[in-house]
This record gives sequence, structure tokens and C-alpha cells, in this order.
Amino acid sequence: MSNQPETALVTTTRVSCDGARDIPGGAALGHPRVWLEIDERGYADCGYCDKRFVLKGGPADQAAA
Repeated sequence: MSNQPETALVTTTRVSCDGARDIPGGAALGHPRVWLEIDERGYADCGYCDKRFVLKGGPADQAAA
């Protein structure tokens, strides 16, 4: 089992995270919804669940390298 946080590849610089997007029954099992802004590093991390949002084609996108 991996302790690595989940990573999501996104196409916009403003994303939301509620920690339960992929869980049936959702929000009751996640955390409060937060909005994150991807900066010049090309990624943003959720302060609640540590999920990393990586901008597709940005500096942090490994596939773009």
C-alpha cells in the first residue's frame, strides 16, 4: 500500500477539492470544499487531504517533459 498522496492532472488553474469526489455518498466522507489556485510552479496541494493538482502542460507535468 502506498502512502503517496493522490495526484490529479487538470486543465484549469482554479480547482476545487472536497476529498470525496470519487467516493459514493461523497461529501459526508470528505472534507470541506476548498478552492485552490495553481501558481507558477504548475501545481497546488490540498491542505486537508494532500491531493496534488498538476496543470497539464505546466512545469510540474511530468508528461510534458
